[in-house]
Amino acid sequence: MNPSPFTFNTLLGDYPNTLALKSGQVHAQPIAFEFVHAPVPNRLFKRVVRDLEFDLAELALVTAFQAKAYNKPLIMLPAVVGAGRFQHHCLVYNQERGKLGVSQLKGKRIGIRAHAQTTVTWVRGILMNEYGVDLRGIHWITFEHGHLAEFPDPKGVVRAKPEQNMVQMLLSGELDAAIIGTDLPDDPRLQPVIPDPHEAAQAWGERHQLVPINHMMMVKKSIAKAHPDMVQQAYQLLRQSKAIADSHKKESPKKDLTPFGVEANRAALELLLKYSTQQGLIPKAYTMKELFGDLELPA
Repeated sequence: MNPSPFTFNTLLGDYPNTLALKSGQVHAQPIAFEFVHAPVPNRLFKRVVRDLEFDLAELALVTAFQAKAYNKPLIMLPAVVGAGRFQHHCLVYNQERGKLGVSQLKGKRIGIRAHAQTTVTWVRGILMNEYGVDLRGIHWITFEHGHLAEFPDPKGVVRAKPEQNMVQMLLSGELDAAIIGTDLPDDPRLQPVIPDPHEAAQAWGERHQLVPINHMMMVKKSIAKAHPDMVQQAYQLLRQSKAIADSHKKESPKKDLTPFGVEANRAALELLLKYSTQQGLIPKAYTMKELFGDLELPA
């Protein structure tokens, strides 16, 4: 008789690199996954860090860093879910209202989904460190609360009204620019503030030897301590699911957009930790050991 499986209550989005795991194509005794329905996983990230609802969960990286800062009983797994992507093109303006360049951002109103959003952190870090933009000289308008209840919007950041829409405000001129990630509409009026953003991003990525990543997996510390073998198996199944997705690609990409392992993600994590510290989102740049603990994972 097979023993009852160890079941992870799991939050995980539907991505090419998670499909094999979520469909049951890859599996292993004695563990199982109970997946919560999550068409848009980031809508449930508050439940990860506020309610500690999930044993194993996808989480945005800046939220993961802040979870560490506020001593949430979670540790990171070096498993990227959802593809990393360059961010330079995400800062856009409405060209019908006149040209807006990086050097003109001082005093401008820029919409962002949330102050501690990972995409926003990447873009602000690029603006500050690559283009010399003084982030304090910009009027930031947020549209959502942050994931951590302990970290409200800082003084000077304005919250949009509940009925207001960031894209509509950008088109109407109520905003001068906005940082929009996966929800960026295909509208020719919206143009990137950073010139030649894809070429700039490629050069930036080569210089830093990384692709920006946004989401990794988290596990409850209590489970990692009591059942490290179960966590190791879960990690291995995530890797197998990624490998299946990679095998279906018609050609190998120049950069792995879903890297696994601490070393494969070190450069991106260390740079995002630097940006997060510069922007006052976390008190210090954590070490890899502080983020990932002592859990031994398969190579």
